Amino acid sequence: MSTLHFILGLIGITSATFIVRFIIDLMRHKEDLRKEKGNNLLLAGFSTVIFFFSSFGVCDFAVSTIFYRIKKLVSDKKLPGTLNTQCVLPVAVMALGFISTIQVDLLTLIVCIVSQVFGAYLGPRFVVKLPTGIIRKIIGIGLFIAAFFIIAGKLNWMPAGGMAIELTGTKLFIAAISLFFFGALNNVGIGSYPLTMATLYALGMSPLVSFPIMMGACAFSTSIGSLQIIKYGEYSRKITLFTSIFGVIGVFFAIFCIKGLNVSLLQWVIVAILFYTSINLLLKEFKSGWLRFNSPAQ
Repeated sequence: MSTLHFILGLIGITSATFIVRFIIDLMRHKEDLRKEKGNNLLLAGFSTVIFFFSSFGVCDFAVSTIFYRIKKLVSDKKLPGTLNTQCVLPVAVMALGFISTIQVDLLTLIVCIVSQVFGAYLGPRFVVKLPTGIIRKIIGIGLFIAAFFIIAGKLNWMPAGGMAIELTGTKLFIAAISLFFFGALNNVGIGSYPLTMATLYALGMSPLVSFPIMMGACAFSTSIGSLQIIKYGEYSRKITLFTSIFGVIGVFFAIFCIKGLNVSLLQWVIVAILFYTSINLLLKEFKSGWLRFNSPAQ
């Protein structure tokens, strides 16, 4: 068995374990499932659309949070668990699709995946020391600058990013440390997709290569973490059921589209995602600061 097949096999095993635990939980809580809020047609459509765009690197956590709160589909207590369980199977399909079809150096892939998974579980104790607001501002500005540099390369104002499919030496070390940090940031609600895209592109890698790395890391971290969420029942079973079915359908459409994009067009897609994420983070902090400034003194 090759190393690539071993990685794909591990993703399959962790995903299958999640499916079994999820089905058992559904069978034990049939009545609770029936009572949960949400129009079936609306959930099916939303799940398909959100994970279609998630496959391009748009953070499904952020969009789902807004949608579920507006529709009052899940309590704030169960929201974090739902955001994790809903994406397990769609992300697993993304990982299987991208890793098996997009060429990337195996050592680079493994180092990046392991770094982000460890960061997701160990990072909050050692890395995330600054207030979340400050982190969001720094990352928001950083992503904006990264998007500007990609545009500058596209317009021949400066050298563009490379087309490498592997990292070695210092660049691999930088990628490992960065993804460890990005994994830690997942715990404070900052998605790792755009950060990974910008970092790998800056290190000279092809923009396509970020997809198997991003999805591979998330496939492991979300499936393993969701097993504990299911154990304690802190999630929406109905939302997770619909995203596990229709979200996967959206992913299949997206994989077909991404594979058909040329690298130049994909670079513009990445620029749009980076700008969107940057502005979203900065606006969120601006609004929070404005509300704190204008709130009456206690």
